[in-house]
This record gives sequence, C-alpha cells and structure tokens, in this order.
Amino acid sequence: MSTTTIRLTEELKARIARAAERSGTTPHGFILGALEEKVDEAERRRDFIGEAERRWQSFLADGQVIAWGDMREYLSRRARGESPKPPAKKTFGRES
Repeated sequence: MSTTTIRLTEELKARIARAAERSGTTPHGFILGALEEKVDEAERRRDFIGEAERRWQSFLADGQVIAWGDMREYLSRRARGESPKPPAKKTFGRES
C-alpha cells in the first residue's frame, strides 16, 4: 500500500473527525471510504455515458426506436409477472 499526502484545512480536518466519530470509524477510514465512493461514482458515470453513447450511435445507424407507450405497457406486464412479447421497434418519425 502506498502513502499519499493531502493538505487539509484545520476546519475540514475537524469536520472529518466529527463525521468519522459519528460514523463509528477513524478519520483515516472515513477519508478512504469517501475516496472510494467518489471513485465508484466516477466509474459509474463513465459507464453510463459510454452506454448512452453506444445507444445513440445505434440509433443513428438504424433509426429504430420503441415507442414509450409500448415499452411502458411491456414493463407494466413484466412487473405483474407476465411474460409478454417485447415491443416491436419502429423507424423514428414514422407512424406505422
């Protein structure tokens, strides 16, 4: 395990100590937990944006969409324990 030095204001250091005590951990453990949460959040955001970009590129390539009303009905039926057929994709901008 490596060591990293960070400079904290006295105010922030005191806030961390109070928060750590309320959480039942040490300031060191509290800081490590906070850093891990922040890294997890950044990785989830990166994955979310990557998935959104892949879906956008897929849409641009084929123009196929599922109408929200059809998807909502499908999801409602799934939530009730039914096994409905997935809704059909349609070409964006066409009412067919």
